[in-house]
Order: sequence, then structure tokens, then C-alpha cells
Amino acid sequence: MPLSDLPHGELPRERLLAHGAAVLSDAELLAVLLRTGRTGENVLDLARGIVAQFREEGLAAILRMPAAEFARIPGIGGAKAATVLAALELGRRAYAGTRGMPHLNEAADVMTLLSARCHAERREHFFVLPLSAKNELLMLADVSTGTLTNALVHPREVFEPAIRCGAAHVIVAHNHPSGDPTPSAEDHRLTRSLYEAGKLLGIPVTDHVVVARNGFFSFAEEGLM
Repeated sequence: MPLSDLPHGELPRERLLAHGAAVLSDAELLAVLLRTGRTGENVLDLARGIVAQFREEGLAAILRMPAAEFARIPGIGGAKAATVLAALELGRRAYAGTRGMPHLNEAADVMTLLSARCHAERREHFFVLPLSAKNELLMLADVSTGTLTNALVHPREVFEPAIRCGAAHVIVAHNHPSGDPTPSAEDHRLTRSLYEAGKLLGIPVTDHVVVARNGFFSFAEEGLM
């Protein structure tokens, strides 16, 4: 049914203006962002189809998709993809700002911080978590995106954000899309390299945490640092 056949008060944008965003369904909110549908499909039906497509992983999975991949969904395209991704990222930042920066006192805290972000990732990401002397997270930097089984990272990429925010020490972390947090031989080699570089720079690397769907692995808690 064309949206023009709906009563004016039932259109998503008009409902938002009259009653606030909280009363709208996910599909209605998405329709407001998309603005237009495609040939043979109105914007609300298009939005419902996208919500259904991401029902298992949740709409947050859109943020973890490359923009070009989201744009390839029929009816989306570059302009709509940019609008939706910008809105989701703005919401993520606003929510993060209300909570303040967490304290990371153990590897489980790192797992909690990164698990939702990495849940639907199909590639490895390498994160740098600079900390204050009281273990307060100063920033979260995603410094490298790799393949399904490998995230390439250089020590310079790790310590640049730590130096920039005056970190007392740093935790590094990466995800394993396979779901198995067991570190590879390359993970062990990289950990040793970053540990030694941190000693030279006076910014200790106090842990390397591998996060995955089936748990996490902490080099520090396993006595490997």
C-alpha cells in the first residue's frame, strides 16, 4: 500500500513529531531516515524488510558493516546508507557519553566492553585501550582491520593514541571471528613485540585480550606477560 493511503497521523515522520521518537517501531524510525522507498515498495515496507534482515544480529550490526556493503542492499544506495550509518553512530556516541568512560580492572571488563561491538564482525579488528593510572579508559581506538583470521598492526599504530592521550599504560585487544579465543602463534609473537616496545617507550602493555563469541583469552591472566 502506498504511504499516501495511510491517514496523515499514521505516517512515521508525523507520528514522531506528534508523539516523540520513543513511540515509533524500529521500522518506523528507519523509514524516517530512509525517506523514500523504491519502485514497487514504499519506504515503510523497505524499512520493515531491513529490520527483518537484521533481526538475529540486531540493527547495531549495520554499524559493523562496511558502508559499501550496506549501500548494496536493494533500495538503499550511497546517500541512504550514509544517513543511516551517521544516525546510528551518533546514537552510539550519545549513549557512550551518558555512561562515562569505564574502568578496566581485569580482562573480563575488556570482554564486556568489546563483545557487543565485535559480535557480528567477520574480520579481525585490533583495538588499543589507553588507561589512566587508575585504570580508567581514556579512549577506544580501532587501529587496524584485517581478514577473517588476521589483523595486521604496527607498534606505531598502537602507541600513537596512547601517547596522544597521556596514558599511564595500555591494554590491546582483538577479536577472533571464528568464535575461538585461543591465540595463534602470530598473536603470541605480536604480544611479545608490543610488550617490549612498551617498555622502551615507558608505556607498559599490561594485557592483550582476545575476545570471541565463546569467551576470551588474557595473556596477562595466563602469566604470559
